[in-house]
Amino acid sequence: MPEPLARRVALVTGAASGIGLAASRLLSSEGWALALVDRDGAALDALARTLTDAETAAFAHDVSGDAAWDETESALRERFGGLDGVVVNAGISDSGTIADLSFEAWRRVLSVNLDGAFLTLRTGMRLLRDGGAAVVVSSASGVKAEAGIAAYAASKAGVIQLAKVAAKEGAPRGIRVNTILPGGVETPMWRGMEFFKDMVANLGSEQAAFDAIAAQGTPLGRYAKAEEIAGQIAFLLSPSARSMTGASLIVDGGYTL
Repeated sequence: MPEPLARRVALVTGAASGIGLAASRLLSSEGWALALVDRDGAALDALARTLTDAETAAFAHDVSGDAAWDETESALRERFGGLDGVVVNAGISDSGTIADLSFEAWRRVLSVNLDGAFLTLRTGMRLLRDGGAAVVVSSASGVKAEAGIAAYAASKAGVIQLAKVAAKEGAPRGIRVNTILPGGVETPMWRGMEFFKDMVANLGSEQAAFDAIAAQGTPLGRYAKAEEIAGQIAFLLSPSARSMTGASLIVDGGYTL
């Protein structure tokens, strides 16, 4: 087994878009070596090519695949020796009332968002060096109920408790595990939602649609940029947050008030 690298190594899932992309870029700029996971292999390779100042290793697979994680874990152990940070970020969304939601749709969301978080954390907890840290990206939807998002909300509530258990298990080794709960964030995930497509068509731009939605239920009247959430993830991974573990950082513009 090679000696651990002198600089910090972070694993980031959902690294090729949205919050994961912003976090990967920021951590790279701060000198982290990166293990990047995303199911979109082409986008993942494109990201790795842009991070010219960082050592990167890319793994294209769905986070809900148990066997894929076994292979990734072995490769990470051989390549880096261990990890110093983990960003559990990969996720998908769906909508539909409980009465109308298919079990297939329910399982698809839970498989990626909750099973995938468990598998990521399992690898992370095995490879994190003493004093390392993990950040699990949950959502304000995990603590505030809204109609039509049962699968997404349940998965995001589940990862909050999963992270708390991990925080207790990691504490004897100085490993910290926290969650971040964004409200609305301007990410590509919205582009798959029909109502958002309709709003963009009616209002003329994605930014106008984001602004209109935020004005309806976010006291600060704006959605966060992915780069803002990345900054808060970097904080939770940093020594500045060394007294925080098992915490849930709500970053929602006042949505949960």
